Amino acid sequence: MPDWITVVIKSISLLVILFFMAKLLGTKHMSKMNVFEYISGIVLGGIVAIHTIDPDKNISYAIIAMVIWFVIPFSFEKISLKSKSFRDFTQGKSTVFIQDGKIMEENLKKAGYSTDDLLEKLRDRDIFLASDVEFAVLEPNGSLNVLPKKENRPLTAKDLGIKVAPEKQPQTVIMDGKVIHESLANLNLNLNWLETELEKLNVSLENVFLGQADTNGNLYVDLYDDKIVVPQPAETEMLLATMKKCQADLELFMLATDNEQTKAMYKKNSQKLQKAIDIVEPFLQ
Repeated sequence: MPDWITVVIKSISLLVILFFMAKLLGTKHMSKMNVFEYISGIVLGGIVAIHTIDPDKNISYAIIAMVIWFVIPFSFEKISLKSKSFRDFTQGKSTVFIQDGKIMEENLKKAGYSTDDLLEKLRDRDIFLASDVEFAVLEPNGSLNVLPKKENRPLTAKDLGIKVAPEKQPQTVIMDGKVIHESLANLNLNLNWLETELEKLNVSLENVFLGQADTNGNLYVDLYDDKIVVPQPAETEMLLATMKKCQADLELFMLATDNEQTKAMYKKNSQKLQKAIDIVEPFLQ
């Protein structure tokens, strides 16, 4: 058999084996890795590379080496899930760099970090003053998690005492001009609803590159033809505005009449409508 065919066969075989090993090791290895995971990933890739470019090397040796380097990190991962001390030894421990607004100089030295390194990490998080930080910790994978002081954090609806509606994850209901029925079902919507919304926007399904729907039943689309301008959904805003207008009209009618019975009726219905607005406003904003 020609050498080039041997290299092709070995490359494909080892690549398939490596793919399934990576799947079994989990997606964690494809994100930020600790030292042990980084080493095992390099070694596995190196084994595949060495045994694919040399047609004289026995592929069974490559498979044995790969199995060993698969079993070791896989076993370590399982043991780490059950033992914190073992996990701390193999994966490392988090190191506190800033606590209660004060820099832990000794921890910086132990981790091999200079002041410049710390400031660079903080700038990566859009923080330019160390005094703005309440707490900062270096994770075993090398990332720095930062908690700014309360006065430097963005305001939330809770801080402002505003009630907001719970929101679920938007769903992609159209992709490459094709309907994704599972996503529609996740939002308790159907094909008839989707066709109606597309008719409102005056676009055809085939011209939709991407379509996404939120929990309020609003459809957002991106078209293949970028020259066509699609209006943004405004049903919820229109509904809220209509309710507020009706409530304001009832108050005007109440002021315009001299009949006490009619005035009381308008006032009562205005108050009822205001209560309804207070209930649904978080969902319609």
